[in-house]
Amino acid sequence: MRKTVLSCAAMLAFTATLAAAPAHSQESRLEKIKSTGEITLGHRDTSIPFSYLDDKQQPIGYSMDICYGIVEALKTQLDMEKIDIKYVPVTSSTRIPLVANGTVDIVCGSSTNTVERQVQVAFAPTTFITATRFVAKKSSNINTLEDLKGKIVVSTAGTSNIRWATAANEEQNLGMNIIPTKDHAEAFLTVENGRALAFFMDDILLAGLVATSRNPDEWMISEEAYTVEPYALMQPKNDPEFKEAVDGAILAMMEDGTINKLYKKWFESPIPPTNVNLNWPMSEQLKRALANPSDTADPDHYR
Repeated sequence: MRKTVLSCAAMLAFTATLAAAPAHSQESRLEKIKSTGEITLGHRDTSIPFSYLDDKQQPIGYSMDICYGIVEALKTQLDMEKIDIKYVPVTSSTRIPLVANGTVDIVCGSSTNTVERQVQVAFAPTTFITATRFVAKKSSNINTLEDLKGKIVVSTAGTSNIRWATAANEEQNLGMNIIPTKDHAEAFLTVENGRALAFFMDDILLAGLVATSRNPDEWMISEEAYTVEPYALMQPKNDPEFKEAVDGAILAMMEDGTINKLYKKWFESPIPPTNVNLNWPMSEQLKRALANPSDTADPDHYR
């Protein structure tokens, strides 16, 4: 099994973060994993292609594969032949509380790293960059934010997207009626059934929903991007040893090309269960982020 070896330059990028973490008296996640032989991974049900359920109801995806790589690195670091994985389903609303209260060790999903969230949890280095857009049926003739004035729209509760939509609605006096839903699948269905005209969400998640829908050709995703959303795995706050181990494993995957291979697997190749290909080439923003790893929440850093 390959040992994780980190370059000095890569680790220096996280020195400030680790040094700033306050001392803690509770058991480290590394100690817990060592003593119990188990790690708990939070997963999503419909965050295609990051974390979703296959036809056997097993969690799969880009973020899940990164988490599996972390588990392998932890086995080496902790000198353990085996680490059992416990899966816990999370939603946009429950993921932060479940990490903060110790139920989940890592959220392997599609979480945007924000300054507000960093108050409660920590984030690993950025492994994807997306943007807030909306999806609508082509037949609705909705193309811009202005077209949605006074209309019913939807977004997933607990996301940065619904927070942005709510703020934009007030600042621009759009008069939209924003319906919150528990997950992305429910939000998409709300538009599909005609109960809302548009769904605000990260563009890559919208692309996944459209590609796996009954009739992909009837949908459009807005051209204008309203935000920059850096995705990163969510992990406990104030546990510097665990963060160093998780971040180190991801940095090693960036350095040896594993992340690039996983990107091709999940974004540029047929994916289960229907073998749809998202045909989503890696953006220049993400290429820069992988070449210069960071766990910053500042959107301007990724522009």
